[in-house]
Amino acid sequence: MDDKKSNLEKAVSLISQEVGKVISVSSFYEFAPCGFQSENDFLNAVILIETSFSPVELLAKTQEIEKKMGRKTKSTETYSDRIIDIDILFYDDLIVNTPELKIPHPLWKERDFVLIPLAELSANARKHERAKR
Repeated sequence: MDDKKSNLEKAVSLISQEVGKVISVSSFYEFAPCGFQSENDFLNAVILIETSFSPVELLAKTQEIEKKMGRKTKSTETYSDRIIDIDILFYDDLIVNTPELKIPHPLWKERDFVLIPLAELSANARKHERAKR
């Protein structure tokens, strides 16, 4: 919805300002919607951040950012077009399983729009580690 690239850039900026240090940002990838029909494609990215917030606090912060950006409601039973959707895929090696939050994200392995940018960040991290040696 709207200017997808600007929306992602704004989300990354707000995360940097309000959540913690952004360590790495993948390229932006365009994908067809997953789990519902829409005439709009989605623009997706994965970022790596360093934060002092707990997982529950991080969830609250990301939901605040979504609301600031104009998101009205969180998807429950069905997905729909939205201006921004921020998911927590992983948090260190923690496993969280509450009704509000599941870490690792339960569907991350099934979604190319997660796997492709995540693979890019992983490859970049490996290159960086080799360069440091």
